[in-house]
Amino acid sequence: MALKGVIFDIDGVLEYQGVVYPGAVEVVQALRTRGLVLRCLTNSTLKSRASCAGKLRSQGFPIQDEQVITASYAAARYLDELRPRSVWVLQERAGLDEFQAYPQDRTDPEVIVIGDNRSCFDFDTLNQVLRLLKKGAKLVGMQNELVDGSLGDLELNVGSWVGMLERASGVPATYIGKPFPYAFELTLRSMGLDRTEVVMVGDRISSDILGAANAGMASVLVKTGEFHAADLDGTVRPTAVVNGMADLLACLDRLPSFRVDG
Repeated sequence: MALKGVIFDIDGVLEYQGVVYPGAVEVVQALRTRGLVLRCLTNSTLKSRASCAGKLRSQGFPIQDEQVITASYAAARYLDELRPRSVWVLQERAGLDEFQAYPQDRTDPEVIVIGDNRSCFDFDTLNQVLRLLKKGAKLVGMQNELVDGSLGDLELNVGSWVGMLERASGVPATYIGKPFPYAFELTLRSMGLDRTEVVMVGDRISSDILGAANAGMASVLVKTGEFHAADLDGTVRPTAVVNGMADLLACLDRLPSFRVDG
């Protein structure tokens, strides 16, 4: 079956810590010229799809807002489907813009959504969340990654806070971002393609490659960003491995199951 679409992770694949990888812009442009449907799927919660796409365009990537799915955007779409009576979204920066349709309710929310609230994850706030969960509020985690190094030094990531609240409250979270199904299902629906027609390109086995495998999709692991050689020792295996984005086109053309038309 001909390849019709590509989903890219962003941090660690297209760029890392603000520096664009050699060949990345050219590969994205080449795939676009060939008529493939492109999406960028990121576990970033701090960015909205508009701010994320704007940054990519400033770096030279021919990417429009509607081609980007951030964890914050996906979580907002999940709420649209859930239709809760009230929500409390713990989130900072542009990612919070995705939830403008949902006024904050910190006293009696039906759903509590956890993104990257950074310095606002203080003792009083976390205790308030705990009490609300014990009273029956549902818990949604925008993603489950424990740490993040994409901004430079290691930082606690969203999954660390959500996991702590899960354990303390006994309330299991619904996770939205990679490797969980919702992010992939939402992205595939936006592409209008079958999962067998799309390949995921990522640098993390635990999110990009595992998520693609769970979604029944082919995947290419790029040995940049958060990649570690030990990642290849586990049970989760990508369909193919490349050293960097500059090698991606040759990889897709070389494998019969990824044959690119055009």
